[in-house]
Amino acid sequence: MSQTVTSDRSAAYAARLAETLPSVRERIERACTAAQRGPEEVRLVAVTKSHPFEAVEAAIAAGLTDLGENRVEELERKVESFGSDGLRWHMIGHLQSRKARRAAAVAHLIHSVDSVRLAERLSRAAVDDERVVRVLAQVNTSGEEVKSGFPADEAFEAVHRIAELPGIRVDGLMTMAPFVDDERILAPTFAALRDLSERLRNATDRVGAELSMGMTNDLEIAIREGSTMVRVGTALFGERGSTQ
Repeated sequence: MSQTVTSDRSAAYAARLAETLPSVRERIERACTAAQRGPEEVRLVAVTKSHPFEAVEAAIAAGLTDLGENRVEELERKVESFGSDGLRWHMIGHLQSRKARRAAAVAHLIHSVDSVRLAERLSRAAVDDERVVRVLAQVNTSGEEVKSGFPADEAFEAVHRIAELPGIRVDGLMTMAPFVDDERILAPTFAALRDLSERLRNATDRVGAELSMGMTNDLEIAIREGSTMVRVGTALFGERGSTQ
């Protein structure tokens, strides 16, 4: 790819973020105000998955420090290119157990721990490498069969088991809401994760308070229901290919 094309693409992402980032931050601030929360309570994870390196470059230049990726291979390439100094890399996509060690080596936080088997693989990697792997337990609070995550009625015991594994630090929980605009469906999905978090933290000090829930289409509802981390891609970078 020519240097001119790369330069043009970088400029396009920078121009887009100059418009979209203030808008997203304003949405977060308004939602926090409505929920009587401080905007500093909610972390914005910029989801750069499937976007090229120029998107990451523009995000960093715009002051974004939490970056989310969906695939281990892409995460590895971007971490190798941009490093980790001053940045926090989030593995937000489904993680296969056989790639657990690779993810543990590059991700600051793995959002998608959806099985005890995966947690055990991450634990072995952590012990072998003498590190602590920070994770979120993914819970299927919507009940959708197509969604990954621990079933809501099994999550309490499963998260307890994960939290006891050596080398694992459970910072909190994550959920994926249905892709709908119906608040009557979205609000209970998020509220269920918050309620589970409260029960777990009342029972053990080995589970943190992070709640990764809410994306471009539903972040306001998620924040109202207690989200501490929203994962936003489309509202910031556009659809994949829109600046290609």
